[in-house]
Amino acid sequence: MTADLALELLSTVLVVAGTAFFTIGTLGLLRLPDLRTRLHALTKADNLGLGLVIAGLAVQAGSVGAAAKLLVIWSLAMLASPVVASLLARREGLRPAEEAVDE
Repeated sequence: MTADLALELLSTVLVVAGTAFFTIGTLGLLRLPDLRTRLHALTKADNLGLGLVIAGLAVQAGSVGAAAKLLVIWSLAMLASPVVASLLARREGLRPAEEAVDE
């Protein structure tokens, strides 16, 4: 097996695995009972799915600069996802638990 074929195979496996996580997150959105669990399924599965897809694309990227740009995109998505989920939950009237104490 040549190195190009191995990289192509690795890239394909990562992209397919990432797509599977996107699909699982979508199924969670459709099947879970309440908003909090739906948001949890979406944010976790989508962040991991996007990370795997970006890792697969980074393997195929011809340069370190292109891979770094993909990493920046994933980092921004990782920062934005919990903020958006929290804002959506607050919009629907869900508040953080009062008994949670940071010691």
